[in-house]
Amino acid sequence: MPYQMLSLLLLPGLLIVCVGMAEPTPPADRLKEFRERAAAFNAVITLPQFETTPDQIRLNLRETIARGNAALDQLGRLKPGEVTFENTVRALDDIGYEINLTGDRFGLIKETSTNAALREAATDALKELQEWAVGLDYREDVYQAIKAYAHRQPKLEGEAAKLLFETMRDYRRAGLDLPKPQRDEVERLRKELTRLMTDYESNITRAQKDVKFTRAELEGVPESFLAQAKTGADEYTVKANVTWHLLSVMDNARREETRKRLQFERDNLARESNLPLLEKILPLRDNIARQLGYPSWADYRIEVKMATNAATAMDFLEKLKAGLQPKFDAELAEFRRLKIKETGDPNARVNLWDWRYLSNQLKKEKYNVDAEQLRVYFPYQRVLDGMFRIYQSIFGLRFEPVEPPQKWIGDLQLYAVADAQSGEPLGLFYLDMFPREGKYHHFAQFHLVGGKRLASGKYQRPTVALICNFPSPAPDKPSLLSHSDVETIFHEFGHAMHSILTRAQYSRFAGTSVPGDFVEAPSQMLENWVWDKKVLDSFAADYRDPEKKIPADILAKLREAKLATEATRYRRQLSFGLTDLTLHTQIRAGNAAQTLTLANQVLSDVFLPMMPDTAFVAYFGHLMGYDAGYYGYAWADAIAADMATVFEHAPKGYFDTTAGRRLRTEIYEPGNSRDVNVSIEKFLGRKPSLAPFLRKLGIESK
Repeated sequence: MPYQMLSLLLLPGLLIVCVGMAEPTPPADRLKEFRERAAAFNAVITLPQFETTPDQIRLNLRETIARGNAALDQLGRLKPGEVTFENTVRALDDIGYEINLTGDRFGLIKETSTNAALREAATDALKELQEWAVGLDYREDVYQAIKAYAHRQPKLEGEAAKLLFETMRDYRRAGLDLPKPQRDEVERLRKELTRLMTDYESNITRAQKDVKFTRAELEGVPESFLAQAKTGADEYTVKANVTWHLLSVMDNARREETRKRLQFERDNLARESNLPLLEKILPLRDNIARQLGYPSWADYRIEVKMATNAATAMDFLEKLKAGLQPKFDAELAEFRRLKIKETGDPNARVNLWDWRYLSNQLKKEKYNVDAEQLRVYFPYQRVLDGMFRIYQSIFGLRFEPVEPPQKWIGDLQLYAVADAQSGEPLGLFYLDMFPREGKYHHFAQFHLVGGKRLASGKYQRPTVALICNFPSPAPDKPSLLSHSDVETIFHEFGHAMHSILTRAQYSRFAGTSVPGDFVEAPSQMLENWVWDKKVLDSFAADYRDPEKKIPADILAKLREAKLATEATRYRRQLSFGLTDLTLHTQIRAGNAAQTLTLANQVLSDVFLPMMPDTAFVAYFGHLMGYDAGYYGYAWADAIAADMATVFEHAPKGYFDTTAGRRLRTEIYEPGNSRDVNVSIEKFLGRKPSLAPFLRKLGIESK
């Protein structure tokens, strides 16, 4: 998923080209050369200057707020006869952009710094900055200047017209049309909400749980994992908060009690700190929505997305749930058969802590697929280089390593992205790919510098960071990824492409700043690449013998196995989406204490019964930022499956450069500068269809 802090003004194989016999430019000098080259294209390349002490963070917070206030004061002093698009609507976009530069920098420090004091300072600063930024919506002087320009009914076109429309819509959604006492109350509630949300997210990052097991208790778990987890004579430490630790055990541990114990610890991470916060956050959101005239927070949040309202989103998920029911029942029956066979208990039931293990066992028994044995084909560096070659080819790009002027971790990498044909610099991306204490626990793209046409006329090219948690390399072997990890890296790097390739003129439309129920689609589509034999053969090889590729029959069986368990995987996804929507339509001040009960009820009804006395929602980070939006993963997946058919039917399949360039120009470059429905149809060359998505799930299209 892309990590994108809530808008501060709105709530919502390496290829290096060498000439002749000249020596390649050293990485340390490439950044300077890259910036000089950008100037020839009237563009700017910028790297954030990260604060290194708490005092620097506090100083830059003060300076950001002071600059923001000064710019807003200037805008607010405009008289009705002086207002223009440039000094009102465009200026407001500029101000928001500058504030986000600081906020996004603080956000990355908060999630990646190895210095706990720095992380805390960034958390506190981010909280203060976001609270201050909420108040910007309620600057009456600024609103009057923007409104004075809008009342002229200027004849704007394209992106400029969209910017004015959405700016005025934002003021309405902030409550500027309400009587002042009610408007002031909404502002107060929103400021309180930002503080609580930041605390909730920080608690997730801080949450840790070391679970100790003996070797016997970890029977079936791969030796490669055990070697890294060994912490005593017969002691192995599994970190419940580290995803690849969790999956290594849940996928493979033969002892049910081991899986059950780890599931319990995982589903209680951050419980004590976050459950009380959630019981405040949900009623607050509901109160804000109702003050603004919406039936629920879900309706408020979804208004600006493709679905437009909560009922449409809920109906979409409920229909998928019902459509998957027969296949889900059949898959559970297969899992139960396996558990009866393994345990000898004719009354065995499939529990929440069983499904990953039984899914893995089914793949081994019925399809002869062992996910752990496939890791040898996916050494991290070969996967990264192979993905780079593919994306460079289909999108017409060149990636060059450059030396980061600042490093927050020793193995940090930085790459420059340029157009392969013209040499035009397009942006930069950092890679921070392995887990460590205090780091963000999952996989995401973080924005650092967004794309935008600056007031000078130059175009600011983007800089992003991929923050991931793939298995760490061992002393005697490289980091070995699972096939699922390979899907993840192709997905997350798709977000980086979406951000970096933007041509949007205004920051609010650039890159992944698209409707939340579309943002995952371009990246979800790229997951299809790792299921194609030709694609995998271009990089996947046994690290011990690079001549050995994944056999075609194994890949075919892997596809069959995926389809055989897809209803289970997807019902779990739907359980998250329906829980999110249910909480954001049903929880309000009078029933906040029922938050955990309601969440566990929905999760249990849609997927498998939750373990008693657990609180999954306390560690469900998507409830911040993706709140009332988790349905968007399924919504976007339907679009992604349809978009993938463009490559599937192209002459060169997933290597087709014509289709790749169309993806770049019709999806990535426009961002949200035009209606994404238009972009989707232009890329498809036809009206969208749901049929490819239903086929992907194993549901016959009616």
